[in-house]
Amino acid sequence: MTVRVQAEPFDAGAELNAFAQGRTDIGAVVSFTGVVRDTKGDLQEMLIEHYPGMTESAIAKIAQEATTRWALTDVLVIHRYGPLKPGAPIMMVATASAHRAASFEAADFLMDYLKSRAPFWKKEVTAQGAAWVDAKDADEDALKRW
Repeated sequence: MTVRVQAEPFDAGAELNAFAQGRTDIGAVVSFTGVVRDTKGDLQEMLIEHYPGMTESAIAKIAQEATTRWALTDVLVIHRYGPLKPGAPIMMVATASAHRAASFEAADFLMDYLKSRAPFWKKEVTAQGAAWVDAKDADEDALKRW
């Protein structure tokens, strides 16, 4: 299991290749990469803040729970912080297992929990100013599936 919280950009394709390279014990790899989205056409940057140490620990706990609930052979979670431009990769989850169902379900579980429970705070910066991003009811509702 690998959890990385970093300011630096990452290459999702390279990360996914490295995650699965040389593995003959897996039959499925599922990945998701989140990208900074500009829904209104005026986003200059998304500023992401976190508490070092606490954030990594919380994500590792979520990843460990996924490993316990599904028969995963490996988990990768990368999440960036700092100022990010629209279109930049913000995070990535990859899961590996013997069978696809476990990988898909675990990746979905991880995304739902990362979206609503990982200790990150997002601020949208536009020409009109900056505003913190509020939690969404839909994200909280998604947790009820688990």
